[in-house]
Amino acid sequence: MKNMSETKQLLRNDKLALLNREIEKHVRPDTFPLAIRVLRPGEEIPPKAKRPVHDLQVQVSICQGITMSRRYGWAIAMGGEDLSCPIAKAAFHFEEPVSFYTEGNLAHGMYAETLACAQLTEEEVPKFSKEESGTIVVSPLSRATFEPDVVVVYGNSAQVMRMVAATLFKTGGSISSEFSARADCADIIIRTIQMDSPQVILPCYGDRVFGQTYDHEMAFSFPYRIADNVIEGFAGTHKGGVRYPIPSFLQYQAKYPATYEKLNDMWKE
Repeated sequence: MKNMSETKQLLRNDKLALLNREIEKHVRPDTFPLAIRVLRPGEEIPPKAKRPVHDLQVQVSICQGITMSRRYGWAIAMGGEDLSCPIAKAAFHFEEPVSFYTEGNLAHGMYAETLACAQLTEEEVPKFSKEESGTIVVSPLSRATFEPDVVVVYGNSAQVMRMVAATLFKTGGSISSEFSARADCADIIIRTIQMDSPQVILPCYGDRVFGQTYDHEMAFSFPYRIADNVIEGFAGTHKGGVRYPIPSFLQYQAKYPATYEKLNDMWKE
């Protein structure tokens, strides 16, 4: 007879599998939908998760780890020692913030004209407190052995629109997101957790350079706690006629060049 923890594990696996099937069916993403969890004190890293420094002999940015997971199908676990990106180290509180960072020196001249503007830009990046910080585990949703905090799906704008429609089906209203062209890893994970709400994600410059995200790609993240609503939302919006690929309206009569139309007229005569 299965104990309580085994039963919970089976139920969780069933829900993860169902959510993944619904995303694959209704969104058809080119890469794996992802499960992301920030490990709490005492939680163990999944045994098959790769550690960049230990297993790959390289430090990475979080966006690199996300791309590895969504393109390779790997589970990746990233602590501060695994990260090369200073913005991620600061935002996820793997390092204590210092004045050189908080004053805006990283954004000044590249993303902001003045140091004062750069400081405002840096302040807007979502950040974990020391208590919120933890090892970040990313895995394809279909292969996750843990309950996610966040689910993220990359796709084109039409696929992201399809996700937005499904997410709002049970609640109505709209989704509010913020964009700054940088630190989208913080938007995907930190903002989604702290706001406890779905986010439309504009991949940042670093995600495109280091994560090699394509120009046509965007992303959509949502708290795993609303997974049931998203699943129901896919079914409801599909029934209502919201589909991907987007169906083109084709029930019209085309207009052709004059010589083509003249031949049609000859046949009519």
